[in-house]
Amino acid sequence: MKKEQFKGQESIQTSERQGMPRRDFFKLLGGGIIIFFRPWRALDLIGMPAEQARSLPKDYNAFLRIAEDGTVTCFTGKIEMGQGIITSLPQMMADELNIPVERIKMIMGDTDLCPWDQGTWGSLSTRVFGQSMRAAAAEARGVLLDLGSAKLGVPVSQLEVRDGVVTDTKDPKKTVSYAQLTKGTRIEKFLDVKPSMEDYTKFKSIGKSYNHSDATLKVTGEAKYTGDMKLPGMVFARILRPPSHAAKMTSVDYSGAEKIAGTKVVRDGDFVAVINENRDKADEAIVKIKAEYSFNELPVNDKTIYEYMLKTDSNVTIVKSTGDIEAGEKLCEKTFESEFHDPYLAHVAVETHTALAQLEGDKMTVWASTQSPFGLRDGITRELGLPAEKVRVITPFVGGGFGGKGEFQQGIEAAKLAKLTGKPVMLMWTRDEEFFYDTFHPAGVVKIKSGIDKSGQIKLWDYNLYYSGTRGADAIYDIPNTKITHYSQKSGGSPVHQFGTGAWRAPNNNTNTFAREVQIDIMAAAAGIDPLEFRLKNLKDEKMIACLKAVADKFGYVPARTRSGRGIGIACGIDAGSWVAHIAVVKVDKSTGKVKVVSITCAQDMGLCINPEGATIQMEGCITMGLGYTLGEEVLFEGGKVLTHSLDTYVIPRFSWLPKIDTLILERKDKPPQGGGEPAIIAIGAVVANAIFDATGVRLYRMPMTPERVLEALKKA
Repeated sequence: MKKEQFKGQESIQTSERQGMPRRDFFKLLGGGIIIFFRPWRALDLIGMPAEQARSLPKDYNAFLRIAEDGTVTCFTGKIEMGQGIITSLPQMMADELNIPVERIKMIMGDTDLCPWDQGTWGSLSTRVFGQSMRAAAAEARGVLLDLGSAKLGVPVSQLEVRDGVVTDTKDPKKTVSYAQLTKGTRIEKFLDVKPSMEDYTKFKSIGKSYNHSDATLKVTGEAKYTGDMKLPGMVFARILRPPSHAAKMTSVDYSGAEKIAGTKVVRDGDFVAVINENRDKADEAIVKIKAEYSFNELPVNDKTIYEYMLKTDSNVTIVKSTGDIEAGEKLCEKTFESEFHDPYLAHVAVETHTALAQLEGDKMTVWASTQSPFGLRDGITRELGLPAEKVRVITPFVGGGFGGKGEFQQGIEAAKLAKLTGKPVMLMWTRDEEFFYDTFHPAGVVKIKSGIDKSGQIKLWDYNLYYSGTRGADAIYDIPNTKITHYSQKSGGSPVHQFGTGAWRAPNNNTNTFAREVQIDIMAAAAGIDPLEFRLKNLKDEKMIACLKAVADKFGYVPARTRSGRGIGIACGIDAGSWVAHIAVVKVDKSTGKVKVVSITCAQDMGLCINPEGATIQMEGCITMGLGYTLGEEVLFEGGKVLTHSLDTYVIPRFSWLPKIDTLILERKDKPPQGGGEPAIIAIGAVVANAIFDATGVRLYRMPMTPERVLEALKKA
């Protein structure tokens, strides 16, 4: 597939990320004007109380700016962490404005300049923000056509726009550019009738494959991350951390740290830190602090957590109920009961949580590796008592997030230290701190009772989910008697999770798809039906049926009953509005228990695909990351003590693990765009587990499926 390449995002993005003064920022944009569609300015959002600005603005100026030279700047509160929206959002804006994509520059994740955003997660950038941005650009195009009509003296219906130039279709010599229409004039205009977004048949940029526009910056090392930044007088900070989440400080002696040259100890209650102009000296000083703690540990660890969850007094919520479970069981010739276990997982982004904070006068500016710049801004206003207009958060390039950088503790800590010391403070979490404070993917238990009749139709589905989220918990298959029950933390009860848990790429859908798709495979095998045919037999969802047929065709699948001995697995699921189906091939060394994933084929229906190259990269990244939770990743703990501290014990995917990956994106240009950053990860655990069964006859009910667990299952079999 041909890939286009465009530049232009880098200059403003990089300069603004390095803390360019605002007056210079507007010089860089040029002398052009902002187009106004409401009788109030887009930049009036700056300084607005946070509670009034917690939604995307209706003033379209907040999304774009047209300069005198015709360059268009796109403003978004979203951030770039490798997912590629720095490239795909300009594609979307370009087609709405009818300009070349190369003419668009990006300003991202700056709370003083960009429209409010809830955070970059949930695969929402394209399917939600992107649509709002397209609507803004469509109205901008409509206003410019009105202005062009007045300028050229012809009706709007007689005009067209090509490359940012309004042209009279009956007299092509009569033209006026966007730049000429906006130059030196402040336009305030609102369209009573909202124009439609551009029809897909007219797209020139959307649907084409582009290399990521920041790729060269990143592979050459020019891209600036928070930790690359420097300010005059900057100091490095290290914070005293407790040994357990269940620890409370009882005493502290930091006299040893004060003996390290250039070190200053900062204390505010239990918050104790050291600062030094030399990072190594700060590292040396922090270990000299002697502190004592009391502990209130939960009697649970990574081995007993599942039994603990099942015994804990919980809130019980019926998420969904159709038909009659008891009646459904009577219709079944065979029933099946299974229990699945899923561990805590860390995010393990290459870049740890980092922040640089500077207090100038009464204005706090924080550069931070966060998926939620506006969330951090609000956090700082709460913690430090500063008004929102006195806090600015700027997010440079982020070195991976996967949901873990939706939290921003390091930004608040850096801001607090900057206020306490009066100096610019750089705080870079160590890998040990990253593991300790990560908001882990929560451990969970899934118990399923299901059943089939003599023909292989599923008649019963009783799904019980403990202490993990419900995303992806829907049965998806056509089952008349279904109940989905969620067991969660009871208010005032003993906590199940003693450390933070949160979003982890396609939050909890990995758990639910693993349990569901393995259970489906169990029933297919018992019915003596090929696993693909069994799924198709029990589905009415046309999108899922299309994905399964597409992946089978791409793979060249030949039906066979499991266990066939071929080591082929099938799994499917839905996430972020997208449908996915996988087929995997594995080899299992029965003497060592080691699983080698030979190939994974994936078909995805994501609606309108903005950048096929970027979407393919996301699918490949999901598949690769999915191998981690499937085969190796697991956080070990004892009470509130996190025992996994580094990458020598937390096993993430290696290059040597990578299978042959084939991807297929179903063409759906006439449909709304959906999420692409998470769907392809959800079924990796299930597809590998089902392939292991097809190869060996052994079922695995717990992730990760390590060699030790595979060997144990083989011995039991």
